[in-house]
Amino acid sequence: MSDSKVISLGGAKKKKKEKEQEQIQEKIPGINAEPVYCSFCNRPNTQVAKMVQGPGVNICSECTMIAVQYLILEDKLPSEEAQKILDLFWQKI
Repeated sequence: MSDSKVISLGGAKKKKKEKEQEQIQEKIPGINAEPVYCSFCNRPNTQVAKMVQGPGVNICSECTMIAVQYLILEDKLPSEEAQKILDLFWQKI
């Protein structure tokens, strides 16, 4: 499994050993890294479109979308403006 579905935020540098392990896992088919779980819905990155990792917390694209929709409804943005925000969000995923 590729880590391209997991986006890490928080700027923490990985140790040399962890980088080497990741490189080995990418080169050898069949060796998978441990799944990353969403801190909100507890689904693994293997069951979602994307996962964002922060310091001690993860959020999947689906939970992010729910949060964005909630914030848009809470702020009562005009639907046209809300749609532009959602379109921009999904273009980057």
